[in-house]
Amino acid sequence: MTGNKKVWFITGAGRGMGVEFTKSALAQGFQVVATGRNTEKLVKVFGEDENLLVLRLDVTNLSDAKEAVKAAINKFGKIDVLVNNAANFFGGYFEEFTPEQIESQLRTNLLGPMNVTRAVLPEMRKKRSGHIISISSGAGLTGFEFNSAYAASKFGLEGWMESLQPEISPFGINTTIINPGMFRTEFLTEDSSTYADHIIEDYSARRERNQGSYKAQNGKQAGDSTKLAEVLIQISNEEIPPRRFIAGADAIGIAEQKIADLQKQINAYREISMSLAHEET
Repeated sequence: MTGNKKVWFITGAGRGMGVEFTKSALAQGFQVVATGRNTEKLVKVFGEDENLLVLRLDVTNLSDAKEAVKAAINKFGKIDVLVNNAANFFGGYFEEFTPEQIESQLRTNLLGPMNVTRAVLPEMRKKRSGHIISISSGAGLTGFEFNSAYAASKFGLEGWMESLQPEISPFGINTTIINPGMFRTEFLTEDSSTYADHIIEDYSARRERNQGSYKAQNGKQAGDSTKLAEVLIQISNEEIPPRRFIAGADAIGIAEQKIADLQKQINAYREISMSLAHEET
């Protein structure tokens, strides 16, 4: 089945922002490939729709990604917009994470989007068009205490996306990084969050305070995912979409503070930095 409707491919469609992204795309009349690990949940959330294809996808598995993309192309003939949304959150102090936990965080939040994009890119290159949207975080702009694993994954995502953009733009493919602040989703629930379990006494008081703070924020975040989904639709329809969109007043605050901190560090050592050129003799 092919047509002129835009085709969206959304990872992590069954939870959090992914639900709203999928609903908004369907409401626009787009054809949507909604993917996730639990297809029963996806069907329960979205029901039956001729414009909807539900597929099982574990983003950490490249074979899964390739099979899902193949099924999407067989059904709709193309993929116009890829939304790398699937992610989870590992909270804790670096020393308290096991190496396996760090690797798991990177597999889902960094290697996962890479797997799906690797599977989609040949199709987008073939038709010389497409849009890859990756959902990052405020923690992709600056690091936070208790976020060492998560920030590492999101910093990696952003470095990859920023480097990918000039590689694929000659083929008519656009990229956009989304930096959301705190949005009211399932992100901080037990299904989406894991905390370091290798306890080191020196961190105990701060660990309890931070973990309690995150749990208390669940369901009270300021951001509205439905509104963000509408913005994604708007961005995807622009002839030249932004390479980055800062989503939410809190995210703007994080970005502006990062800019100010960088400028302060540059200015503090500008003279020394400028003196490092090799002097020809």
